[in-house]
Amino acid sequence: MEPEPVTLTTPRLVLRPLDPRDADAVYTAAQDPDIQRWTTIPSPYLPEHAETFTELLAPEGWATSSMFTFGIFLPDHPDLADLPGVPDAGPRTLTGVVSLTMRSLGTAEIGFWAAKEHRGRGYTTEAALAAVRWAFTALSVDRVEWRAEVGNTASRAVAENAGFTLEGTLRSAINNKGVRRDCWLASLLPSDLGLPSAAPYVPAPHSPPGE
Repeated sequence: MEPEPVTLTTPRLVLRPLDPRDADAVYTAAQDPDIQRWTTIPSPYLPEHAETFTELLAPEGWATSSMFTFGIFLPDHPDLADLPGVPDAGPRTLTGVVSLTMRSLGTAEIGFWAAKEHRGRGYTTEAALAAVRWAFTALSVDRVEWRAEVGNTASRAVAENAGFTLEGTLRSAINNKGVRRDCWLASLLPSDLGLPSAAPYVPAPHSPPGE
């Protein structure tokens, strides 16, 4: 059974699927040079890119169960959210985006970016953990991977704060705008969050130093 689009909440945030009303906010946030440098979004980032992302790519990801994208919002109007007949009801202040892309059976890759004016408050870490918990419990995912180009220390800090374990550096593993680059790889397992795995997991025994 394919999951229906869902809205997740945390103590400070609302995570909901993106839709066409978010195109302007996504476009504005994506003008940040750091987002264009460290992510694989187009550069320059044009209004039509934001429209395609919010109107086609993000909804199609949910429809095909291939990529689950959430906008990360502050709860601007929690008393009005989702009320019928209320124009533009619900959270509107975009702090970032987090997505989970299915890579193989039971394995998803997390990606995220934060709007410049909302960095430094822990929003992205909070949202990433909410999205990962949902993946572990709703999608039968047993491993979430994080990858980022070597040097992207801000993304690495989010991953480490969320509890990901760094596993190493992969050579030439990211193609960003036609240039291949090395990337860091880290993972988070259900057991790291005190959750059960969908499939049994038997870790390899630790070898003594030197072996």
